[in-house]
Amino acid sequence: MSARMEAPVSDVGTAPRPAPLRATTVAILAMGGEGGGVLADWIVDVAERDGYVAQTTSVPGVAQRTGATIYYVELFPEAPARAAGKEPVLALMPVPGEVDVVIASELMEAGRAVQRGLVTSDRTTLIASTHRVYSMTERTAVADGRVDAAALIAGAAAAARTFVQGDFARIAEEHGSVISASLFGALAATGALPFGRASCEDAIRRGGVGIDASLAAFAAGYAAAAHAGRATRDEPAATAPAATAPATIAPAPLPRVGPRLRSVAARVEQSFPPTSHPILLAGVARVADHQDERYAVQYLDRLERVREVDRQTGTGDFALLRETGRYLALWMAYEDASRVADLKIRSDRFARVRQESRVGDSQVLRISEFLHPGIEELTDILPASIGRPLRRTGWIRSAVDRLTRRGTIVTTTSVGGFLQLYAIAALRRWRRHSLRFADEQRQIDAWLALVTEVAGQDYPLALAVAECPRMVKGYGETHHRGRRHFEAVMRALPRLRARADAAACVRRLRDAALADESGDALAAALRELVA
Repeated sequence: MSARMEAPVSDVGTAPRPAPLRATTVAILAMGGEGGGVLADWIVDVAERDGYVAQTTSVPGVAQRTGATIYYVELFPEAPARAAGKEPVLALMPVPGEVDVVIASELMEAGRAVQRGLVTSDRTTLIASTHRVYSMTERTAVADGRVDAAALIAGAAAAARTFVQGDFARIAEEHGSVISASLFGALAATGALPFGRASCEDAIRRGGVGIDASLAAFAAGYAAAAHAGRATRDEPAATAPAATAPATIAPAPLPRVGPRLRSVAARVEQSFPPTSHPILLAGVARVADHQDERYAVQYLDRLERVREVDRQTGTGDFALLRETGRYLALWMAYEDASRVADLKIRSDRFARVRQESRVGDSQVLRISEFLHPGIEELTDILPASIGRPLRRTGWIRSAVDRLTRRGTIVTTTSVGGFLQLYAIAALRRWRRHSLRFADEQRQIDAWLALVTEVAGQDYPLALAVAECPRMVKGYGETHHRGRRHFEAVMRALPRLRARADAAACVRRLRDAALADESGDALAAALRELVA
């Protein structure tokens, strides 16, 4: 429990009992490298300068984004403690229901604070940055595992007495600082602590590190919080003035393609309906990036038949063409060893990692990749005439498994590591002769034939079948697992086609396949629907 100190009771029985003094409590939820400890130290410094006894502790989180470190600060006014001749006993960690201020450096961390009971509607001021750093469970989900940001914000607003939100990470980045500085500014703007802006800025100056950038981010965070509409229990959130004219939505710009793809893009615009142009142009760019311009032409060749079937059997919005075009592009741009190697050594990836890591010009960036290729990944990029018999030979599979079971680490920022992946990426020019290419093209053609054949009898079912490649994604075991699920659904299709709700059944099976990696949900759905 937080420190409390009660004033003496009056001798007059009818006199009111003074409210007990209690500590002001602050919980800061931040990830590594965001300066959560620095923010806690700033709060302690300004509190001690303003006549408070202050204490900060921290409870480390778990690595790999399953939890942030909680920095906890308690403040108690020094004068009443001295008058009572007692030292306040300050707690070492936050207690649910007894936290005055919660500061979350990322939106999911705000949700975690609410879930833990640290945010209460009668007491807590919640300050949260609305940007997202996706957790491992979100990143590794079979389907789209991202938590709904709008739901997180709504839950946070409902739980807190006062809720202040903003993209404080972007604010800090724009001023060359870290998020702790912009969050400190937001905290000062709320008035949740009894310290003025000048005192907070002095604490930053006394820190002696990155003063100018931190002060700039502090000021920007202060301004953002001061002007943001914030909901409180005592005062409704400010609403925007009514619009004087109906809002208009500008059409989204079409994806841009380079000069080598202009003739292919012109074919899209001339031969396909306008509603399909955004998806098809993005698809053209993706498959050409995967292989070459000829592969982009093949992409459109395959969609010609789908366009005609959609024109004859659809409702005029070309939904079947759009969804087939979406998943055809993703399938044709499958990830083999050459593709993965190519993506890992691109200059824009190095620049992105450098930016996300906040590496300075005088610092050295080292990127180490953990690779775990198996017999399938190795034979995928070999010519089909060589790769297929090697994959089927037992002793070769065993030998490769022994050599690769522990994986390997390649440092792509070193000359040797870069050249290793560059050599693998260069095999792209021979991809059309590879075992994986032959297998993928055969299965793609079978799927397209099924889509067009079903469309003539059941358009909604054809649309559901067109969406089924969503189950197949990723690389290595992730891809093999998705492929097994896809094939299981396709095997069940002949028995489902006789049902009036066939399209709904296929979508239910697809969603079950995406629900978990084990396949248990899909197996249960198959037993129920295909008895």
